[in-house]
Amino acid sequence: MSGQFAYPQDREQSSAAKVAALESLLIEKGVITPETVNKVLAYFESEMTPLNGKKIVVRAWTDAGFLARLLADTPAAIAELDLPKGMVGAEGEHLRAVANAPGVHNLIICSLCSCFPWPVLGLPPYWYKDPVFRARAAREPRKVLAEVGVHLPEDTEIKVWDSSGTARWFVIPERPTATEDFTEAQLMELVTTESMMGVALAGARS
Repeated sequence: MSGQFAYPQDREQSSAAKVAALESLLIEKGVITPETVNKVLAYFESEMTPLNGKKIVVRAWTDAGFLARLLADTPAAIAELDLPKGMVGAEGEHLRAVANAPGVHNLIICSLCSCFPWPVLGLPPYWYKDPVFRARAAREPRKVLAEVGVHLPEDTEIKVWDSSGTARWFVIPERPTATEDFTEAQLMELVTTESMMGVALAGARS
């Protein structure tokens, strides 16, 4: 996805330098300790990851009742599952799910900044924050989706959901056909972060 959007070649180096400077200042002021940043990063690498989202999607694919509850009250439905502690924190209390269906495709953006459903998808990718992506996806979603390989029939309705500090959306993608005999583990392999953002289809290569 990031290859679809141009950015300065030194962006990673520049961003790292800014983060290091800010971290040093916060440590100097006593706001955080040297271990704080590593602890936070480890939390998102091991607890708040796309694995949570995969489990939610597979449950929704295999349990229609759960899917209905998930769409009606996302945090309450997620609380039914055996997921890491903290799902209701770190913006988890603001989670909202929408489901793709025949004739309907959902796309998640954040037009103002980079609000993202961290508990189910982890940290947002760079391209999600890109002003070009945010603006174009809101204005011409069908064209943007086609550019990243999601070619939808002309009669498919595309719904764009704008995440914010009070509603962090994610997508339950359509279950691929001919997967009736798949195990839960096999189904989870079909779910990607991109499909839960609406910029890919489940089972498709990203």
